[in-house]
Amino acid sequence: MMTPTTRRIVETCLYVADVDRAAEWYCRVFGFPIIFAQEDRLRALQVAQDQVLLLFKEKATLQPITMAGGVIPPHDGSGPAHIAFAMRTAEAEQWEKHLATHDIAVESRVRWGDHDRSLYFRDPDGHAVELISGDHWQKIADATQQVPAKSIR
Repeated sequence: MMTPTTRRIVETCLYVADVDRAAEWYCRVFGFPIIFAQEDRLRALQVAQDQVLLLFKEKATLQPITMAGGVIPPHDGSGPAHIAFAMRTAEAEQWEKHLATHDIAVESRVRWGDHDRSLYFRDPDGHAVELISGDHWQKIADATQQVPAKSIR
């Protein structure tokens, strides 16, 4: 039997102390619109046409949520997480200037080979936010597919 395939990550989440503060920051810095809000528990931001960033209030999802269509299992997280958004490499300097206008310090700059770059900085909850050359991982996947796989024993 063949394994069914997935196509992409549709949503990912960060756990934050204050969903309104976090949502305002992501809207202001990235321009992501809020497409759904639920009390002080959740904000859903549209990252791309088919990608959503969920901002959950820390400890607010420890109990199952019963809805008309079923039950959402409990989940939570703590400590600084990491999330990366795609950028065009040619816009890295523009991004640095944009971040500076919002008083956001770039914590780290990484060059991946000759062409790709990453910028790392923190959101208000201390999460590591990265802007990375949008095709970086596809280049690695393409190169990996050209190299014969080694068996692991």
